Amino acid sequence: MSGIKDKVVIITGASSGIGEATARVLAANGARVVLGARRTDRLETLAASIRATGGTAIYQALDVTRRSQLEDIVALAKSRFGQVDVIVNNAGVMPLSMLDQLKVDEWDRMVDVNIKGVLYGIAACLPVMQAQGNGQIINLASTGGHRVSPSAAVYCATKFAVRAISEGLRQEVDNIRVTIISPGVTESELADSISDPDAKLRMEIFRKVAISAEAVARTVLFAIEQPEDVDISEILVRPTASPN
Repeated sequence: MSGIKDKVVIITGASSGIGEATARVLAANGARVVLGARRTDRLETLAASIRATGGTAIYQALDVTRRSQLEDIVALAKSRFGQVDVIVNNAGVMPLSMLDQLKVDEWDRMVDVNIKGVLYGIAACLPVMQAQGNGQIINLASTGGHRVSPSAAVYCATKFAVRAISEGLRQEVDNIRVTIISPGVTESELADSISDPDAKLRMEIFRKVAISAEAVARTVLFAIEQPEDVDISEILVRPTASPN
């Protein structure tokens, strides 16, 4: 536990899926987790569950499209624990559709959450980490950030952007670790935002080989628990049976 014990870790999108699993896994390994999401009822339940098993967890309402709320959750972590060691920019949406359906509002939502939400997370925690002289920024991308498929053009574009932003940041800072986690199909509520029936059906078929959210959470744990002079820059984690 020496590589993660007592580290203060902010997790966005912590109310379900990868975010929730990451909170549980990190807390079980000694991290102090700060949970953010819009569904505070779920955060309250999750935090209580972590505390009941001896872990440390606090939470706050968080909409990653609002920059001030990311600043607020970083301030909460700093005020309660005195430091911010890691932020896991996990919040994301995936309303897939073919481009000719012109679901522009859904495109906007993906850009706002998947790209701007990550940038706002970086902007909120970077000054604190620079003042500390250390820290780690973990951004959740996707295997969709490595290849494009029909109905996923905009979603893939946002995840390509996450990878580009992360790599740029990694090159610009020398005392802060920057990690990209790119999961393949994973058990989560991410597909619930798909409004197009055809895309939803394709995703249901694709998700039959999904790995657990805990598998991705263990990947996050692995990246954090490395020595401070080791930066796991990117990890792809996908189902063994997945061709993509």
